[in-house]
Amino acid sequence: MKRPALYSSSIKPPNVPAPVHDMLEPPASAAAPGSPRRFARLRQRIASNQFYLLWSVVGLLALMLALSMVYRTTSERKLTQENINAAVLKTLETTQLPSAAAKAYELISPSVVRVVGYSKAEGKGKDGKDSKDAKEGERSVGTGVVIVDKGIILTNLHVVRGAETIHITFADGLTTTASITGVQPENDLAVLQAHKIPDDMIAATMRSTADLRPGDQVMAVGYPFGIGPSASSGIVSGLARTFRSPEGQQEMRNLIQFDAAANPGNSGGPLITMDGEVVGIVTAIYNPNQQRTFVGIGFAVPIENAASAAGMPPF
Repeated sequence: MKRPALYSSSIKPPNVPAPVHDMLEPPASAAAPGSPRRFARLRQRIASNQFYLLWSVVGLLALMLALSMVYRTTSERKLTQENINAAVLKTLETTQLPSAAAKAYELISPSVVRVVGYSKAEGKGKDGKDSKDAKEGERSVGTGVVIVDKGIILTNLHVVRGAETIHITFADGLTTTASITGVQPENDLAVLQAHKIPDDMIAATMRSTADLRPGDQVMAVGYPFGIGPSASSGIVSGLARTFRSPEGQQEMRNLIQFDAAANPGNSGGPLITMDGEVVGIVTAIYNPNQQRTFVGIGFAVPIENAASAAGMPPF
């Protein structure tokens, strides 16, 4: 007995086109259910679908990011001059700035030195006669200011006159000896050369007195009574003043008068502006009661004269 066929015949009626899926699909014998080729084709379709899905997600995220940036740009508040002024005002209200005098002192202090003149005094023996052992004693204390970073210092002549040894102490504590290299007796000025200098020596900045006016703020920096460095501020009280020493032996002209406190020991120190620039060398105080204390009037030699004592051209 003939067994029935398990599959329908693959022969198509004439002039009847085959379905599209029949043209695309392989024969049943090539892609039978469960065959490896059918599973590979299925995995390929799944991977292809995942690839397109991934790029769709990426595109969506890129679009969202672009829209977010546009929104932030358009919604962001523009910075105006009022905003800037308010920020500056807030900073000034909440931040304590240093005073003009403090900034001036900070600029000049590395250039200010302590000057001490020593002389030898003979010791007395038991018989009252002079001993051969000489002792060095301090005879004068003053101030100086470095005007050239090679260790050239301006001070008053009366601070170092007659001294056998001159000691200089710099702002960093270095102490060394110095020699007198020039004098200008008519202005009570002396030029010193330090024998050693700090590695980071800073010279003061000098400024012309041509535009100096009464009322301008100034500061005197030095070692009053050997204490310091000390600073005192005031104003220019007058210009082109004349001063005669208490002994009447010397008269100096064209001096700057100022009211910043100065006392013995300030001699030779700088008189500076609020920019920290030297306009004069403190040289004398008015002393009507012979007490050698400040009564409100001090005098300084203009820096033009002081610079010429060091062989430097005027401004």
